Amino acid sequence: MAVPFVAGLAVAAAAYAGRYGIVAWQAFKARPPRPKFRKFYDGGFQSTMTRREAALILGVREGTPLDKVKEAHRRVMVANHPDAGGSHYLASKINEAKDMMLGKIKSGGSAF
Repeated sequence: MAVPFVAGLAVAAAAYAGRYGIVAWQAFKARPPRPKFRKFYDGGFQSTMTRREAALILGVREGTPLDKVKEAHRRVMVANHPDAGGSHYLASKINEAKDMMLGKIKSGGSAF
């Protein structure tokens, strides 16, 4: 008499555990997606641009190869281009950051 009761209890426990697993999996799949890229630099600008600030603006490391710097510049510029509703000031700072990272501007110098 006890064996069928224990077997039924085990089946019920397995059913509840399976239901909990399915509900948890559906909740996991329904969560909002996290961005795959880091967000862009959202700090204020220094009076003279440094290589560190230029790297933060472009979202790269200071020792990034030149082709990666150009790709990052293009990505950030597409998001902030003046013709697409972006700011002329931000576009000039992004271009200044690219020039700094490519070595066209010496560290510590600024156009503004």
